[in-house]
Amino acid sequence: MSVSGSESEASRRSSKKPKYSKFTQQELPACKPLLTPGIVIGAFSLIGIVFVPIGLASLSASQEIVELVDRYDEECVPASDKIGFIQDTKVDKACTRKITVPKPMKGPIHIYYQLENFYQNHRRYVKSRSDQQLRSKDYKDPKAVIKSCDPEATTGDGSLIVPCGLIAWSLFNDTYAFSVNKKEVQVNKKNIAWASDKNSKFGSDVFPINFQKGGLIGGGNLNEKLPLSEQEDLIVWMRTAALPTFRKLYGRIESDIMASDEITVVIQNNYNTYSFGGTKALVLSTASWIGGKNNFIGIAYVAVGGICLFLAMGFVVLYVIKPRTLGDPSYLSWNKEDAGYSH
Repeated sequence: MSVSGSESEASRRSSKKPKYSKFTQQELPACKPLLTPGIVIGAFSLIGIVFVPIGLASLSASQEIVELVDRYDEECVPASDKIGFIQDTKVDKACTRKITVPKPMKGPIHIYYQLENFYQNHRRYVKSRSDQQLRSKDYKDPKAVIKSCDPEATTGDGSLIVPCGLIAWSLFNDTYAFSVNKKEVQVNKKNIAWASDKNSKFGSDVFPINFQKGGLIGGGNLNEKLPLSEQEDLIVWMRTAALPTFRKLYGRIESDIMASDEITVVIQNNYNTYSFGGTKALVLSTASWIGGKNNFIGIAYVAVGGICLFLAMGFVVLYVIKPRTLGDPSYLSWNKEDAGYSH
């Protein structure tokens, strides 16, 4: 008995059969709904009844949003040589634009800059940054910082740039000054960045050093007396966009603007989008409970809800015209008479 017992125990140990459990044997209790015509029709009807009103409400909210888009990159360059003009540091690049408001705009009015044909999602561009440098000045691996920030990591004499990398180097630096009916309007630039970014990704002990002092001058400059956690324009820019056409928040106008009011915008057209065939636009927009203007969400909900209601009605008509008994065995393939089958 002992020999046979030891043999059985040894065979169990050498066996690859898994230990029995209801999970491995797929014997756990499960819900297996029976898709009767009533359940299918009811499910499609419920989805349609819920989705269509949500879509209509979203479309209504989107239509109430007032959005003004003014592309200025072409009109704000008087010279035929656009690249030469934008790279000339001695030329005044101020440009005045006038916008007439078609509908009342309730504050806060969000100010965005919009860029097209700018691929912030390019692999080399996205990787050219150092998160450990941005978070704290007490990082432990300078070599890793230089490697991750290539090609904008150090100045000509080898000094480290803070913040380093192509993303920070290409910081957007156009500026906007607003007046409504010739009265100056202040732009609120506080809290334009995500709180999580300010608190977790950019350190309060990290200050700009040697920024825009490398071999090539990129975009805007930074205030060397402010820590990175307080430089919200940089924080907004460093959150890279997924698509080549994107908008980033510049600030907010807290006051209301009435219909037919004239907005005068003095733009400092500094940012070079002409070298790569990009465009620039200023966007003023109100907001609602769905955020900015976006008809796609409403259209998608209405479309899905409408399709579900159409399918539900189609199944009802089909069930009425050609009813079928649930579980009728005569519909099984082996029970159907085959005219071409010979015994």
